[in-house]
Formats: sequence, C-alpha cells, structure tokens
Amino acid sequence: MIEKLAEQVEERFGELQRQMSDPAVIGDRERYAEVGRAYSELEPAQGLVAEWRRLRGDLEGAEELLAEDGDDEELRRVVAEAPQRLRDLEEEIRLAMVERDPNDDKNVIIEIRGGAGGDEAALFAGDLYKMLTRYAEERGFTTEVLSQSPAEVGGFKEVTFEIRGDGAYSVFKFEGGTHRVQRVPKTESQGRIHTSTATVAVLPEAEEVEVQINPEDLQIDVYRSSGPGGQSVNTTDSAVRMTHKPTGIVVSMQDEKSQLQNREKALRVLRARLYERELAQQRAEIAADRRSQVGTGERSEKIRTYNYPQGRITDHRVKLTAHNLDEVLNGDLSEFTSALAAEEKRARLEAQTEA
Repeated sequence: MIEKLAEQVEERFGELQRQMSDPAVIGDRERYAEVGRAYSELEPAQGLVAEWRRLRGDLEGAEELLAEDGDDEELRRVVAEAPQRLRDLEEEIRLAMVERDPNDDKNVIIEIRGGAGGDEAALFAGDLYKMLTRYAEERGFTTEVLSQSPAEVGGFKEVTFEIRGDGAYSVFKFEGGTHRVQRVPKTESQGRIHTSTATVAVLPEAEEVEVQINPEDLQIDVYRSSGPGGQSVNTTDSAVRMTHKPTGIVVSMQDEKSQLQNREKALRVLRARLYERELAQQRAEIAADRRSQVGTGERSEKIRTYNYPQGRITDHRVKLTAHNLDEVLNGDLSEFTSALAAEEKRARLEAQTEA
C-alpha cells in the first residue's frame, strides 16, 4: 500500500517538475501559477518519500552486513531504530496525501458576536477581534472591516471583517465556534470570576461564479446610518439592509458613506453566507453549517477557554492547553492552528480509508 502511494507521489512530482520547465506552461501565467501551487503542496510529501526510501535502503544494507559480521554497533543501532522511523514516515506520507479542503486557498469573512455575559461579552468580542487580526498580520494577510456595531463599554456587539491572502481559510477555519472567557471584570468589586462568551463564524469567501444570486430574490432597503445610542451619523440614505428572500438571510451594512459601497459589501457577505450554507448541506460531516459552528453562545458550549487568573488557554477539540495567554491574545495562535490542522488531516484520512 505505502509502496504504491510512494510511486504515485514520485510520478506526480516528476510530472510537475517537467511542467515547471515546459515553455508552453511558463508562457501561460495562470497555468504556471496553478502548477507552482501543486508543486509546493506536493513537495513535503516528496521529501518524506525520499527519506523513507533512503532509510529503507539503509536498513536492508545494515541487515545484510550484520548477517556477515554481527559486531558493528552502528549497524545494530540502524536495525534497532529504523523500523519505528519507517512506520512514522509511512503515517506522515499518508497524512501528507490527504485530500485538502477545496476552500483552503480562499479568503475568509469572519463574524464575531458577543454572547452570554453582557458588557463583558462585548469586551471579549473586542479581544478576539484584536487576536485574530494580529494573527492575520503575522501571517502576512490583510484585513478589512466590513461592518461593526461597537458597544458603549468598549469592544463590539458584533463585528464582521475580511481576511485576504493565499490560504487564509486554511488558517482561520479552526476559529469558528463559541469562545469562552473566565476573568474578573473591571466592574466586579468583590473580585469574583465571571464566565462570558463570544461566537465566531468563519465563512470562505465565494466568487460570483460560485454563488449565483438572482436579483429578484433580493429585497433591498435603504436607510440612514446611525452611531452608538442611535445618533444619526449620516444625512443620506446610505445604509443598506439586504434580505435574501428564499433563505431569509439578512445582511446590513452602514459603515461606508456611499450606498453603492455598502451594497457591494453586503453582497460579499451574503454570497459568503450562501456559499457556506450550500457547503454545509453538501458536506455536513466536514463543513459545519453556521448554526452548528456558532451554536447559541451559551456558556456550556465552547471550543476554547481563556482563563485569565491562571493565564491558561485550552482548546477542547484537541485537548491542548497552553499557559501563554498574553501571547495568544496578541496573535500567537500558531500552536493551536498546527494541532487542529493535524487533527483535521487525521479525521480526513480516516474518512478516506473508510470510504
């Protein structure tokens, strides 16, 4: 089984190498970029296969030499250690060849909402926004706020923003769900720890060709945008409320001064929500729909807990606990992303094996 998989990797990698030097491919920018992406994705698997072949050859050679002269300590070490490393490499090769999520290369639209906990939940939603945008900047992605509803105490009642960059969805898809915080609010005079939540929805951004929206299915209302406390911040009807009648999905945008800009942003968010909804129906076992991803925001529902008194973060999906709370809230999420990506690969490999 592993020999066949290794041959497939080597043949495909060799074919991609030939295409990378083919003048016809080099002259076609789009084709060359596509081949380059495939080459980069397969390169780690090719490296593992090469190591597996070298080690297997070393083991066979060591066994032959030991049969002739059994006193070589170095050869005995190879024979003792190589079988376990070969088994590890075989598992790594299988994982490296797991079919990728087709949305991994997409940009993402993220929606954060304060859940249970009132003002403290809004403040926590603000903390999550800073954490995710800083992580995006660290990874070289760009961010853009699409809409926001600031809370009077700070933070957000809700905020929607886009993260753009190659592979953004592959990084941020693991952040969807209910995040729980345990800390003493600034307004708490008795020093008691409160538990609050915020919900995060991560939507792969859909291209127009992927989601066709019939204009007749849209109800578009325009109104004057307002600031905190209902105060008017615009004297024209620039805010847009877009309702998709077949699904009942409603998107409101008022951050831009131009009605046209608000309408364009609302369409982007609506398209992403419809695309994610379609994915959920097609692949319910992999792409959770928005309702199951976000849940109700109750304290008992959680994907990750941020415990301030102990400086601890626990991701309940992979049972990973770290004690660098300040660094994580400042955007250092790579340890969690790596663990969750590895778990997703294992689950996909299991599903492929069963299928």
